[in-house]
Amino acid sequence: MRYNWQQKDWPNFQYQTNDIEDMLFEFAERTGRISGVLQGLSELEQTEAIINLMVSEAIKTSEIEGEYLSRNDVMSSIRRNLGLNPELPLTKDKRAEGVAELMLAVRNDFLKPLTSQMLFEWHTMLMKGNTQIQVGQWRTHQEPMQIVSGGMGREVVHFEAPPSKEVPIEMDGFIQWFNTSQSKIKKPIVRASVAHLYFETIHPFEDGNGRVGRAVAEKALSQSIGRPVLFSLSKSIEGNKKAYYDALQKAQRSNEITNWINYFVKTVLDAQIDAEQEIEFTLKKTKFFDQHKDELNERQQKVVRRMLDEGHQSFEGGMNARKYVSLAKTSKATATRDLQDLVAKGIFKPIGGGRSTRYEINV
Repeated sequence: MRYNWQQKDWPNFQYQTNDIEDMLFEFAERTGRISGVLQGLSELEQTEAIINLMVSEAIKTSEIEGEYLSRNDVMSSIRRNLGLNPELPLTKDKRAEGVAELMLAVRNDFLKPLTSQMLFEWHTMLMKGNTQIQVGQWRTHQEPMQIVSGGMGREVVHFEAPPSKEVPIEMDGFIQWFNTSQSKIKKPIVRASVAHLYFETIHPFEDGNGRVGRAVAEKALSQSIGRPVLFSLSKSIEGNKKAYYDALQKAQRSNEITNWINYFVKTVLDAQIDAEQEIEFTLKKTKFFDQHKDELNERQQKVVRRMLDEGHQSFEGGMNARKYVSLAKTSKATATRDLQDLVAKGIFKPIGGGRSTRYEINV
């Protein structure tokens, strides 16, 4: 099996965009629409919508790699780093702290050229608290860098990256390509999809390549549209991880990458649609609180806020008495009373019945 980087035409990627011209046009249209919707929000609502999208990206980029972070930890890290809530304590989870810093660095420095130093800094942020691997430097280990699945003795090698000794030269080539490609590849998603595949193929770090590679794709998109992207690419990928890994694996077999670009364009469009819904939901949420804030006691406010923090896809599984007790730190009797009161006020709607009754917010 010869991988793309072992072939004579590496890294001369070939592709056709005939089948996706409509989608590329739709991307440009949606980019303008999301900007418009956002400008219609107050400054506070804009900040809220952007933070929610950043939190989604931070959580989902980690989930793709099998790491599950607390939404609360990530949210408070981002808010503190933005200077919105400097009084918030540092979270105990270094990973949440690190990925929050990465999200902000990618947004703040999107116009700057890509450098190896920038990638090392991103990697250092991402690997905060990790003492098991080499951080902030290209990998140097002798053994092959392989993507493997299956248990001991039944391993399946899906991909093998270039040997460590070749990484510095490969990365010099990648960085040079990245910084000159904007003038050559006029279609933002096409440039981002090539950048992600190219980076993932070199796999320059000992760990964290997927997360840094998605940040690279986000940087490429932001540069091409002239502002930080307003959607979560990782949320869209995480929705169907298998399709992502299958598309990546197939693309690493050849330097003809039309199918990979088609996959990536569709993923970005899905992310845009989700972001539009998220921004509209932020607006609904503000109106909801304006309308109901005087009707809720402190416990109810806490629970309703927590549910609305989950975004337009809502609190997983809805609310029930058991979750209410845990979130509001109250008794079962009080929880039941509060829930019934929320239903009576038309704020919650019950689903199901008996012990399995759960509640959704009537936004």
